Amino acid sequence: MRKKDRHELIKKIITENPIRNQNELMDHLQHHQVSATQATISRDIRDLKIVKTIDESGKPRFELFQEQQVSTDDDDIKRLIRMTTEVIVKVDTVQFMTIVSTLPDNAHLLASVLDDLSSELIVATMASFDTIIIISRTAEDAQQVTAFLQDPTNTSIFS
Repeated sequence: MRKKDRHELIKKIITENPIRNQNELMDHLQHHQVSATQATISRDIRDLKIVKTIDESGKPRFELFQEQQVSTDDDDIKRLIRMTTEVIVKVDTVQFMTIVSTLPDNAHLLASVLDDLSSELIVATMASFDTIIIISRTAEDAQQVTAFLQDPTNTSIFS
C-alpha cells in the first residue's frame, strides 16, 4: 500500500475508533490487510500530527491534531492555544529556560508549533518524548514564555 493511502486509512481509523496505542493501530491496519512495522507507524503518527489526548473516560486516545493545511499566523496561534490547553501537563522556569512537560509523545509537536511562530522571546526549543526545553535570552523572556504557556489567551509574545 502506498504511503498516501496508508495515511488516509490511518486517519479514518483514528477518527472512527478509540485507538489508545500503536499496537491497537497496527491491529486495525492488519484487519484492513495492511502490514507495517512499528517504526513505520511511528513515522506515520509524526507525519500526520497525531497526538494522544485524554478522552471523557480518562483514558488516552489518539486524535488528529490539525488539518494538514495551515494558512495564516492567526491559524497557527489558534492551533498553539488549543494545543497548550490539551497537551501541557506542567510548566516551570529555570533562569532563562522554560521547561514544559506534556502528555506522552506530544512534546515534539508542540515544539514544532512554537518554532513555526517565531517569537523573539524564544531562541530555541529542544523536545524529547514528553518534555520541551525552551531557551530564551533572559530570565525575564523565559518568565513571559512561561506566563503564556500557563495562560495562552495572552498571545502578545508573538507580536
